[in-house]
Amino acid sequence: MDTKPWFWIAFNAFVLGMLALDLGVFHRKAHVIKPKEAAIWTAVWASLSLLFAAGLFYLEGSQVALTFLTGYVIEQTLSIDNIFVIVMIFAYFGVPAEFQHRVLFWGIIGALVMRGIFIGLGALLLAKFHWIIYVFGALLIYTGIGMALRKDEEFDAEQNKVLRLARRFLPFTNEYDGQKFFTVRNGVRVGTPLLLVLIMVEFTDLIFAIDSIPAIFAITSEPFLVYTSNIFAILGLRSLYFLLAGMVDKFHLLKYGLAVILTFVGIKMVIVELYEIPIFASLGVILGVLALSIGLSLRFPAAAKPDENEIEDKTGSLFGAPPRRRSSSKNV
Repeated sequence: MDTKPWFWIAFNAFVLGMLALDLGVFHRKAHVIKPKEAAIWTAVWASLSLLFAAGLFYLEGSQVALTFLTGYVIEQTLSIDNIFVIVMIFAYFGVPAEFQHRVLFWGIIGALVMRGIFIGLGALLLAKFHWIIYVFGALLIYTGIGMALRKDEEFDAEQNKVLRLARRFLPFTNEYDGQKFFTVRNGVRVGTPLLLVLIMVEFTDLIFAIDSIPAIFAITSEPFLVYTSNIFAILGLRSLYFLLAGMVDKFHLLKYGLAVILTFVGIKMVIVELYEIPIFASLGVILGVLALSIGLSLRFPAAAKPDENEIEDKTGSLFGAPPRRRSSSKNV
């Protein structure tokens, strides 16, 4: 693919414009994102991705467009596991529903920067050391098998080293202060529980990027396609979260589908010199496994879990008392 400089400029200008429109127009005031609104935004981001693919088809041909779509589907699929973890983090800290969009917005800003750096490093490594593709493949196979074998665990901030490190270097209050990440207590600027949540969301994306970036390189080594498919998937993550957050328990078999997809992509990378699996076949396998795992989850529901109201709130152990809300209309 002959990537022209204006491709990069135009795409990044589009991303910045959409983010500014999102925060400055559509979500200036904190409000609860309802499923209907989330569904509309999910459809908007998916439609924009398809329009982008259509543009690639017109400018570069069907193979490039199909490669982008395959990469986008992989990244969007793997992001579902990320959503499950974010749901646990928000539940643990008792983040009010109307503040969750702000955390996810700034979390995605950080994710865009991290993904850009990771993709640049990955492309550089593959260009200089072709054998690194086998390392990526082995990592994906190992991760896929580990995902299938791991037991579901609850998020426990008491044992999280990242949050303990943050609290060692920054003072925190146990009170929410509207949407603020920082507030002032006794003349001292301190972080709110919302800042801890943001730190945890950023760290979660960092961990998931270690899996998802090698996965997209199994489809293509073209930096522009890797970057754009990743960015579109990340931009749609917020609306997808609000759409799926209340249904995560219904998709209890999805992790096995994701495990199969990761393993398949890893095998694709390892055997690339012996046999190159066609793009359309890869896309078919990914969509088929995803649909099957979702269908089986709905057909064979998981055993009911205890009511959330009966689960003890553990957040107080981080601060000495449970986080409390303090109303405020101002943002930091």
